[in-house]
Amino acid sequence: MADFALPVQYLRLIADLLAGMRMDVPAWLRRNGLDEGWLSQADAGVPYTVFQALMRDALASTQEPALGLLVGERLRINTHGMLGYAAMNSSSLRQALVLFERFVPVRTTLVTVRHEVDGEHVRVHFEPARPLDELEDLVCEAVMLTVKNLVDHITMGACPVRQACFRGPEPAYAALAASMFRCDVAYGAGWSGLVLPLAGIDQPLSTADPASAEEAVRLCQRELDRRHADDGLASRVRRLLLDKPTGFPSLVVTARLFNMTPRTLHRRLQEEGTSFAALLDEVRHQLAVQHLKAGQLTLQEIAFHLGYTDPANFRRAFKRWEGVAPSTYPRGPARP
Repeated sequence: MADFALPVQYLRLIADLLAGMRMDVPAWLRRNGLDEGWLSQADAGVPYTVFQALMRDALASTQEPALGLLVGERLRINTHGMLGYAAMNSSSLRQALVLFERFVPVRTTLVTVRHEVDGEHVRVHFEPARPLDELEDLVCEAVMLTVKNLVDHITMGACPVRQACFRGPEPAYAALAASMFRCDVAYGAGWSGLVLPLAGIDQPLSTADPASAEEAVRLCQRELDRRHADDGLASRVRRLLLDKPTGFPSLVVTARLFNMTPRTLHRRLQEEGTSFAALLDEVRHQLAVQHLKAGQLTLQEIAFHLGYTDPANFRRAFKRWEGVAPSTYPRGPARP
């Protein structure tokens, strides 16, 4: 799939929200190398670095720390395109969750979604698909609130979300979050996601339409296949490394897996503005942050999993990535 995907419809909605907050949207766009005409293009897209700049600018200009919640509240089911239509016509909430896990890259590559059964509950996890840094709260709040509203919409309240969990500390606007999620909100949970009652996820949905759902799934799959076909080599190498979170393949092995020589792989990556070493460093950074937030491994174990034979090298790399030592980085709950 493309290295970064976010439909322009979402950015139009954010622009409308900012305009309602009396922000100069044309100036906001110009500061980040865009213009108003760009928002009207049906297939407009931006690099991830531009998205980061837009969101940082919006946070700084509005001085609204709960901007992610305000965005999430505006994202209704019809803004999610064919994926929203597929979810609405699913036979059960479980089927809708499976579709989201499978096809969320069609709508955004900012996060991944997965669900797991935990006793009498189902946990729906939302994990950053890349290091989001200070934008993680904004993105997770927006995505989780829109999915919570989608669950309420398609189940008509028959399977109420029990809790919204965030791995980070409680913000000053926690009361606002609770009022918008309309359920218990827990901070410092070590993970980000929604908790649903297991008993409700297989109940038939009144909006179910098997024929419409099948057609929507077919169109989502076609779009996903198209994104895979449009992959650049850098995206494919990054995905290969992420699929092997321990024992990363070397440049020589990676080249062989892509049926090319190491020299050709190096040249092709250079043409895309990167290198094998840079991609490996990026993947290590992403996985290091995820491991620390999960809180399940010691620093020495994380260093080993990331291919550092000397933990001191891992500590130096992490300080370069995040500006702090891994020992001082906020961690999830310690394992028992």
